[in-house]
Amino acid sequence: MSRSKLSNIIEEFLQDMMSETHDGMIEIQRNVLAEHFDCSPSQINYVLSTRFTPYKGYYIESRRGGGGYIRIIKVTVDEQEEDYRKILMDAVGNSITKDKGRHIVEGLVEEDIISTREARLIMSAIGDRSLSQVGEIDKNTIRASILQNILLIVLEQEG
Repeated sequence: MSRSKLSNIIEEFLQDMMSETHDGMIEIQRNVLAEHFDCSPSQINYVLSTRFTPYKGYYIESRRGGGGYIRIIKVTVDEQEEDYRKILMDAVGNSITKDKGRHIVEGLVEEDIISTREARLIMSAIGDRSLSQVGEIDKNTIRASILQNILLIVLEQEG
């Protein structure tokens, strides 16, 4: 099985677990999960670091060792609006790549905060074509400023 297919299966498994909780939090042992999917713990780390990111509204807590665990916490707008805003603003920071910006926008679509059409508009605004006249050094800084301003408006309307 290819790495990306296995990653998709692991992500779906964790998403299903998450949807069955009432508090938006799951706690699992990395080694148990790796054994379940017959993969290395590093594969689990890969899925967590690429699919359950702060840009998508997740906190990951991890404790290594024999009794170690991974805790995945989904921050939703309804329950923790200020925390969600802070996560997004911190995730954007003073500089952001196009890919990380895309992850944030995809998370907003998943949370039904923006429509797919709005997501395409935002991606156009922060895309390389829109910033083509800007030097490479400044591109991610300007992209972050644009995205933060858009998020402030979107989250203002949401809250």
